[in-house]
Amino acid sequence: MSSREVAIKKTETAVLGEQKKAIIQKQAVSAEEISRKGISNVEQGLTKVTGITTVEGRGLFVRGLEERYNYLLINGLGSPSNNPFQKIIALKQFPTDVVGKLNIYKTFNSNLYGDFAGATFDIETLTIDKPFSKIEFSVGVNTLSTFRDNFKVAEGADGMNGYLGLNSRDRRLPGEIRNSRPNNYRFSANESLNSFKDSWNVDNVKALPNTSIGFTTAQKVKMGSGNLGILFSLNQGTKFEYKEGANNQFRSQGKDSFIDNMNFLNRKQYNYETESSALLGLGYKNKGTVVNLNAIYLQNTNNIIEDNFGYKDNLVQNKKSGFFRTNQLDVSRFLDLQLTASQKITDRHQVKAGASYVINNYSQPDRKIIDGNRTDPKTGAILPENMIQMRYGGNNLIRQYLDVDSRFYGSAFAEYQLSLGEKGDRKDYPIQIAVGYNGFSDFRKTSYRFLFGRTSNPSLAPFVVNIDTPQDTFDTSIRNGDLFYQEGSDVSQFFSSFYQIINGGYANVNFKPTDSWDVLLGARYENDMTLIRYSDQGAAKKNNLEKNKDFFLPSLAIKKALNNKHNLRFAFSKTVTRPILIETMPIKYISPDNVNIVGNQNIKNSENYNFDVKWEYYPSTKEMFAVNLFAKRIDNAIERSLTASADATGSTITFFNAKKAELYGVELEGILSLNRISEALKNFTLGANATIMHSNVERSQEQLNMEQPTWFKNTGETLHKRGLQGAAPYTINADLKYEIKNRNNLAQTFSLVYNVSGSKIYATGGNRYR
Repeated sequence: MSSREVAIKKTETAVLGEQKKAIIQKQAVSAEEISRKGISNVEQGLTKVTGITTVEGRGLFVRGLEERYNYLLINGLGSPSNNPFQKIIALKQFPTDVVGKLNIYKTFNSNLYGDFAGATFDIETLTIDKPFSKIEFSVGVNTLSTFRDNFKVAEGADGMNGYLGLNSRDRRLPGEIRNSRPNNYRFSANESLNSFKDSWNVDNVKALPNTSIGFTTAQKVKMGSGNLGILFSLNQGTKFEYKEGANNQFRSQGKDSFIDNMNFLNRKQYNYETESSALLGLGYKNKGTVVNLNAIYLQNTNNIIEDNFGYKDNLVQNKKSGFFRTNQLDVSRFLDLQLTASQKITDRHQVKAGASYVINNYSQPDRKIIDGNRTDPKTGAILPENMIQMRYGGNNLIRQYLDVDSRFYGSAFAEYQLSLGEKGDRKDYPIQIAVGYNGFSDFRKTSYRFLFGRTSNPSLAPFVVNIDTPQDTFDTSIRNGDLFYQEGSDVSQFFSSFYQIINGGYANVNFKPTDSWDVLLGARYENDMTLIRYSDQGAAKKNNLEKNKDFFLPSLAIKKALNNKHNLRFAFSKTVTRPILIETMPIKYISPDNVNIVGNQNIKNSENYNFDVKWEYYPSTKEMFAVNLFAKRIDNAIERSLTASADATGSTITFFNAKKAELYGVELEGILSLNRISEALKNFTLGANATIMHSNVERSQEQLNMEQPTWFKNTGETLHKRGLQGAAPYTINADLKYEIKNRNNLAQTFSLVYNVSGSKIYATGGNRYR
């Protein structure tokens, strides 16, 4: 393929043409569109696609379905999440400087992984068509945080170590216990003073504008009969973000009581986030051979200071005086090494293969929690700002250490393609057959440990401390023998292991009997072997929970070109949905507001049946209108649930399978050149899309036991119907582009982008007394 052809593939017009011709219902965001809309990361790029929205902290929603229903490929290879709370990588960490195209598959084909219900995203890294070098710098303003005084960050986090994400080294588990099992180790006074390299203090700084800087260079050299391309990119960004709002939870005290607040809190959260990425790519191409080697490194750190004011655990007496602070650092590091190759043997035969190895780690080192009160212990009056009353003991000082480490992740694919029949005057052979394999192995270990601030003097009177600078007070108390640190981790539950091996084989036949008909029939066999090793509380031995499941996943796609401007499409498939790691990890993730997360190791995969019917109209090479009707049935749909806690206080988020969920909806999409309205608007292009959806859930017996009040048995009442947890009834995306070219044919582009989605159910459930 010539460099001119490669370059054309990156334009919006070419991507639209590719979408028109493809048998699979695939949408794409081109490098040109990424550039003209000022898109700086992959997540922003994907939200320009019909039916895709983002929800902060919960990833991408496709057709109203939560992130657990999506899957990510990078250059066709499987990719694990670098965060146990998310199904796929937080795609805002992936800069678009090195992206050639974002492919979005909203219908299934057998060569994709069977983990599919919302969409599969495939990030194609940049193809080198001509040498270039560029340096980019951007500045962003957040009206709530930029130039805000007294923006709180962990002590030293805003320095160079924090900027590069190296401040996690000082927050590691202390050496005295780092390589040993929990045994209630008590730190001596000297160890309590010197074994912890980070501080309880926070700095108050002026929040600067959000910035990013990037350098990318691509070079091409002649090598034998082909060309060798070299791509190198570095990107570094920082972001300050301030959020404030209610952090409330509700519960009932019994079947005859009304529902009231369990937590009544106002939350102030300060986020200082850094993102680092590097890509080294080598690509060799000659007439029939393509070989690519990529090394992709992503690092994200989020320094979080969160203050909560009010009461928790229904302690209404603390409504005006309650307070607790969380000082947290989230760190994820992701290194993906990839080798892919394709070889065209003859015009009828082609093979391609690839493999990747991923080093992937996530941690929350030394997550510090202080619990206090804002009243003066002597007068009862509210203390001045930043001053709190506290005492040692209980859960008033906690240090948490969560690590999710990848022991091994490997992914591979191989495919053989055969073309049959005669082309004649047509571009493609009438029959194309592909058989192949893809799969991955994902082994992880989770460690979760706790250290508590204890006291040898339980009669010590409450004291007042500045919440921003408590370290000196704590150090003095340690020297006086009033405070020490002691591990309180559960020796049986402090670690667990997760092993998953997915092997898939597939075959598909693409039959094109005429220029107007295109039929793709596929079949996939997928074996899912999962082993979870965990312990029940107090148990001496680990449980080995083994799951081995075989899936047969058929798919059918039909395209009928009515003429050169109109297409009709139909697609059917069966797929599965696997849970997010936190949903199946058998640990109890502790939050200071006592709304804790407990994974359900017995959660089942969902099985999905997907139907799509679509009409497309292409009035010109730059315009398109489409209407897509879709429906899904999801057996054993996974839902986040809020249940009563087994503890004396608080509540628990856990995960259950519904019996089934049904959803159906319509997607509307259009790209319009406004010169159709007036020649004065010839430089304007309007793009808009909307998804409208309805869903209904049939609860499982487990969910009925949790949600249904006990008195329903006597009254005959039943629970109301509800939609699928996380599903949005509508999403709307729109953008207006203005483009003008100067005498040198250089384009200047301005874009106005708008996104909105409907309300969603965050969690289902109750405590049987609703």
